[in-house]
Amino acid sequence: MNLKKAWLILLLLGLAHIAIVACDQEEKETEAKDGVDDDDDDDDDDDDDADDGEVKEENDVLVLTDTNFDTYVADKDTVLLEFYAPWCGHCKQFAPEYEKIAKTLKENDPPIPVAKVDATVATAAAGKYDISGYPTIKILKKGQAVDYDGPRTEEAIVAKVKEISQPDWKPPPEATIVLTKDNFDDVVDNADIILVEFYAPWCGHCKKLAPEYEKAAQELSKHTPAIPLAKVDATVEPDLATKYGVSGYPTLKIFRKGKAFDYNGPREKYGIVDYMIEQAGPPSKQIQAVKQVQEFLRDGDDVVVIAVFNGEDETAYQLYQDAANNLREDYKFYHTFSPEIVKFLKVSPGQLVVMQPERFQSKYEPKKHIYKFKDSSTDAEIREHVKMHALPLVGHRKTSNDAKRYTKRPLVVVYYTVDFSFDYRKATQYWRSKVLEVAKDFPEYTFVIANEDDYTSELKDLGLSESGEEVNVAIFDASGKKYAKEPEEFDTDSLRDFVVAFKKGKLSPIVKSQPVPKNNKGPVKVVVGKTFEQIVMDPKSDVLIEFYAPWCGHCKSLEPIYNDLGKKYKSQEGIVIAKMDATANDIPNDKYKVEGFPTMYFAPKNDKQNPIKFQGSNRDLEGLSKFIEEHSTKSKRKEEL
Repeated sequence: MNLKKAWLILLLLGLAHIAIVACDQEEKETEAKDGVDDDDDDDDDDDDDADDGEVKEENDVLVLTDTNFDTYVADKDTVLLEFYAPWCGHCKQFAPEYEKIAKTLKENDPPIPVAKVDATVATAAAGKYDISGYPTIKILKKGQAVDYDGPRTEEAIVAKVKEISQPDWKPPPEATIVLTKDNFDDVVDNADIILVEFYAPWCGHCKKLAPEYEKAAQELSKHTPAIPLAKVDATVEPDLATKYGVSGYPTLKIFRKGKAFDYNGPREKYGIVDYMIEQAGPPSKQIQAVKQVQEFLRDGDDVVVIAVFNGEDETAYQLYQDAANNLREDYKFYHTFSPEIVKFLKVSPGQLVVMQPERFQSKYEPKKHIYKFKDSSTDAEIREHVKMHALPLVGHRKTSNDAKRYTKRPLVVVYYTVDFSFDYRKATQYWRSKVLEVAKDFPEYTFVIANEDDYTSELKDLGLSESGEEVNVAIFDASGKKYAKEPEEFDTDSLRDFVVAFKKGKLSPIVKSQPVPKNNKGPVKVVVGKTFEQIVMDPKSDVLIEFYAPWCGHCKSLEPIYNDLGKKYKSQEGIVIAKMDATANDIPNDKYKVEGFPTMYFAPKNDKQNPIKFQGSNRDLEGLSKFIEEHSTKSKRKEEL
């Protein structure tokens, strides 16, 4: 190669290098301008994180998430919030109105932010406010949530938000009276009626009840006369809680002039209000006409309780009122001073009559049960007389009276098309008469008829939903077990044979159960109805059993902790950590009662019939471990040694 050619090649290479450098410089300048650096993956991640915290806006409504919620609301004076679910019909219907509200408040001086939170995704944000229904509207005032339960209209909501946004706005004073040992007797003893809640600050159910209870207190304070609501922190006043038998939270009791009665009503605002207004009325209603009694007997579907007196000044009258107050949640009480009603009932003044309506009367039982008031009578005797004769020989079990009338076991239930209307009464009584023939011979059992359409899920659990028979029968015993009669043509003899077989212990119980797991070697043993006896009642092991519901948020929060607990004790011989879906399986032992989720019991190996319920507030690994260590038989053996 000559020098001329070599020089030419070097010149071309130099020009190529310059072009490459210029291209790189241009690319870097473009990247700098766009804020993008393809060589730095970490920077990409940082940008993604920044996007996650960004507050987006849709039609003037801000979109808050778990990532940006706390940061956004932290420095805001007033924020309107809607917690919604994408599938909720009410939320979809409300959406256009909410967007109008957002536009109006955005134009306010100063603007008031309006935001929405998808509670099915932003579970942490929703959990802070115990969101349980959709849509739920709240107004944040300097971080404090104010419930909004007024009309869902632009006019009403904007007015409320503007009111709360004022600098001098303060929440209304709490209507619920705070009771302590120092003022309890003075307040309660002087109240004609007062509702008292015993609560614990850490209790989730108490937190959920609190806003509804306060709203009810506000409403009832306006009633004429006012009906006060009060609360006692049972963790601060344990002596008061013990005095009134408080064993769980929240416990609500009605007091009348210092005398306590159990509260069995609803636990939301309107339910509490209606219930307490009803409770504030007289326990027994006066009737004045024979026609009223005739209507009770002809059209009624529940026991009729009537006391007859000469006047209100009688000692027996006041005694009757006291007894009625004790039972007013379970029965309707009536009294009369009418000579015509006394004559119609064929009784004398100073007597109490308990009767069944005509549809439940039979030749096997008296038409009326009479109690004669005496100087030595007590309200306990009166209550006993009412309860003893409240049920007919064969009554009508319904979803509306099940919990009040038919809790006693054994319970024999005969299912068919029960209808006491004119067109179907004859057929209903035809089958009932066959049940009566058997019921009269087994007074120790409660016999009822039930409309099969009211108990479709119960029949399904019994395996009778597709029996093809016109009449089906089941027995529920005192231990929680249930027995189904083999589908066959129903008559008096077949029913009698079934009841006799139950009495002799020859029937096998029906157990609702998920399939038995094929692989159950995980740290937490899965228990189903068919394996409850085998795993939980195993005399060789201490067992901690959690009863949960798949939809329960508290159960979902507990799950990772409970799995860690299972791993911790998996290698320890004689200790089993287990769980059971209580919505899909029967619990074949009434000692393990579940009234909420999650419920946990410790079943010691030497005392399975007396499980210990976990009632602590610390559902963390340390708290559950401490509970196990305190009650394990191994620990108790060490203490004894």
